[in-house]
Amino acid sequence: MTSKDLQFERILNTAALRDRCDSIAATNTDASSQEARGKLFALLKETVTEGRRTIAEMLREDGSGLDCARRLSLLQDEVIRALFSYATTHAYPVLNPSTSEHLALAAVGGYGRGTLAPGSDIDLLIILPYKATPWTEQVVEYVLYMLWDMGFKVGHATRNIDECIRLSQSDMTIRTALLDARFICGAKQLYEGMEKRYDAEVVRNSARAFIAAKLAERDVRHQKAGDTRYLVEPNVKEGKGGLRDLQTLFWLVKYYYRVRTSRDLVKLGVLSRREAKRFEKSADFLWAVRCHMHFLTGKAEERLSFDIQREIAADLGYHDHPGLSAVERFMKHYFLVAKDVGDLTRILCAALEDEQAKEAPGFSRVFRRLANRPRKVPGTLEFLQDHGRITIVDLDVFRRDPVNIIRLFHLADIHDLEFHPDALKLATRSLSLINAELRRNEEANRLFLSILTSRRRPALILRRMNEAGVLGRFIPEFGRIVSMMQFSMYHHYTVDEHLLRAVEVLSRIEQGLEEEAHPLAVSILPDIEDREVLYVALLLHDIAKGRPEDHSVAGAEVARKLCPRFGFTPEQTDTVAWLVREHLAMSMIAQSRDLHDRKTIEDFAETVQSLDRLRLLLVLTVCDIRAVGPGVWNGWKGQLLRTLYGETELMLSGGFSAVSGRERAEEARALLGEALSGWPDDEREDYLKLHYIPYLLTVELDDQVRHAEFICRTSKAGKPLATMVRTHSFHAITEITVFAPDHPRLLSIVTGACAAAGANIADAQVYTTADGRALDTILINRAFDEDEDELRRAERIGAMIEAVLAGQKHLPEVIAHRTKTRRKSRPFTVTPKVSVNNNLSNFFTVIELEGLDRTGLLSEITEVLSDLSLDIASAHITTFGEKVIDTFYVTDLFGHKITNENRHANIIARLKAVLAGIEEDVRHKMPQGIIAPPTEKSRRVSQK
Repeated sequence: MTSKDLQFERILNTAALRDRCDSIAATNTDASSQEARGKLFALLKETVTEGRRTIAEMLREDGSGLDCARRLSLLQDEVIRALFSYATTHAYPVLNPSTSEHLALAAVGGYGRGTLAPGSDIDLLIILPYKATPWTEQVVEYVLYMLWDMGFKVGHATRNIDECIRLSQSDMTIRTALLDARFICGAKQLYEGMEKRYDAEVVRNSARAFIAAKLAERDVRHQKAGDTRYLVEPNVKEGKGGLRDLQTLFWLVKYYYRVRTSRDLVKLGVLSRREAKRFEKSADFLWAVRCHMHFLTGKAEERLSFDIQREIAADLGYHDHPGLSAVERFMKHYFLVAKDVGDLTRILCAALEDEQAKEAPGFSRVFRRLANRPRKVPGTLEFLQDHGRITIVDLDVFRRDPVNIIRLFHLADIHDLEFHPDALKLATRSLSLINAELRRNEEANRLFLSILTSRRRPALILRRMNEAGVLGRFIPEFGRIVSMMQFSMYHHYTVDEHLLRAVEVLSRIEQGLEEEAHPLAVSILPDIEDREVLYVALLLHDIAKGRPEDHSVAGAEVARKLCPRFGFTPEQTDTVAWLVREHLAMSMIAQSRDLHDRKTIEDFAETVQSLDRLRLLLVLTVCDIRAVGPGVWNGWKGQLLRTLYGETELMLSGGFSAVSGRERAEEARALLGEALSGWPDDEREDYLKLHYIPYLLTVELDDQVRHAEFICRTSKAGKPLATMVRTHSFHAITEITVFAPDHPRLLSIVTGACAAAGANIADAQVYTTADGRALDTILINRAFDEDEDELRRAERIGAMIEAVLAGQKHLPEVIAHRTKTRRKSRPFTVTPKVSVNNNLSNFFTVIELEGLDRTGLLSEITEVLSDLSLDIASAHITTFGEKVIDTFYVTDLFGHKITNENRHANIIARLKAVLAGIEEDVRHKMPQGIIAPPTEKSRRVSQK
């Protein structure tokens, strides 16, 4: 593409730049002086600044990423040429240069390809005829130091031709850099001599080794960047399906076929015209994203993070649509392009493999053909087995019978075969054959269900179907969520990748590979009679994401449409639809409800209604959470799910106790008395009077004994307050128990101290003793794998709590210090929601809050609840990325539910203000009587 095509005259007047450089030399007696250098620096810096500003404007006008990258490269060329010309003509002129007083400047790497992003490195190769001379050193230093002073990141190497060839023969990185070499200025004969020898002495007869090295290098890079193209914060340059993958493809074809453009590959028959166009469109889009990222951030930012996704989407002209925001539409386009890059990789690798097989030496080729001749796949005449990979017998295999498209993947599964690139290439090119008739075909649906429910590797086969475009065509509803992302810190993958990973987790559980992490799921899976229902529900549970309506409800309708197609009975269809509709229920109840409250279990049992559905929902919930992303699942969530499952199973099987709470509490008190039989009688009797009914009914006996020893030690030591810590590695939770004089704001202070110490609170249980003290148990997520490290951390947090409670540290200051280092969540908005419900518990009012998470939020919320004269019995904290959902079980100071509607409205208004970050303004405007007096001592007086 010429400078005229790129409208380069808008960016720079090259002749005028040269004239101004000459003018600087003419007006200074010494063109190499600091004064002349300063003027040249100012001129070139202004040229670059104005040129880049114009290029950014042109990018916003025409949207072409490739044109932007080419304009930036061309601008850089002209600046370097002007600088080199000044150095050799004016600063260090040689009237009659010797052979050694010549040099050439060549661009290598990405710059050599004629494309640059605003923050790209400038990679230069300085080619010398022999060794460096004083003159060449002066010129090179002048050019390089000027570029560095201008703020460019310049990578450079100064070598003669012999060194270039020798090093590229032994170093694959240097060989790749020289593959992209492009002449900029200087002695062109030096560059041409190097290029000629590079082709003859390095490239010739070395394609096989080069291709293997580049593909291995690509695999390592993918592993470092996250080995999936569906990460929701992708690396545009180095990630899977990104620019580096496209560049790797071009290195391979350029090295092997010696071509310059993707259009040349069409002439050779390697790519179709349509595929070549996809190649160019993919490159153009990725370059547009990368250039916008660099211009926006002012640096070489390669990760498309949440912080900048909205602005990039706006710059690229995306708008909101029903069910999908502008940023989600932009990111879906990004992932579709990344998928296209994967398709092109597969097609080109197939072509290269075929060509390399043809090039093998005569005897070796014949021997290899005989030894590794493709064999028939058992049970079919349409497919062959080639080196452990399934391939096609001819190019008409799918046209003869479109069911063969699905059969290809089914046979690969049952015979444990990988896929030959030719087979996947033809499948991708045959997508038009997947029509309504094939979707209704009974055999095609039977084969698909067999793939999905395979006991071998269903997720891998489904992923290959997805990458080839087959899965989205066969199930159009799935096609709608391919490459769809959700703009949320909670979700790590696109929706389709999440669904396939969920199937993968289920397969691993069924094979017994997850027994350590999910013992309950592994143990109950054999009791599930209809495993096909579970697999289908898991594949469909998020299939309606991106629609305006609730995706669970809409997904259930999709399930009702698809299940009969898969051959399911009405009863099976009802179960799948129910699982899809309720797939979030168990997770939300386990994490945000008091599982020791009988009403919670009764309501959940009413939803589930049968033991079989309970088992199905438990396993689906485990797989769903595990597939969200690394670090989302932890042992604490597992323990909550196991508790909810166990309590609900007991109720559904008729084993839930009908004995009154008071009778059960007295029985628990008697058991505690037996456990403390070694205490003096008077001490034991006094201690047994300390605890109220809620404590005795909800705390395990072992923990009651541990608390008793802790309280006894604290009292005998005469301490007014103390903390005790322990950690659970399997549950991934650390427990901090606080024993202190009761106070209306005690929980607020404790949670604030935890926030200041960087602890992420998962749950809180609050109890009051009969002598006016509080026993609060705070559960925080583990941060370390080793118990010793985690206990040291917990002790530091305990010390922080004691210091704040004792007045040795001021809470607002320590929280403010912590806030400076927290992860930003600025790009996200979560509409504050607050509900007050008296139907979720028989004894407590349940307050649920949803809002944008921030450091110290829980402390602020509990402080407001204290201001409102509410007694907190338990708190349940659930975080979904940037969003927090907190649930509080509360009563008034007399132990009663909050029934007054005006008071409900005040609670909602105050808490919404906290979530929105405007609590103080609202607080001062509240009428008198709503805020509890600061001298109020009683926080909990109820005895149930």
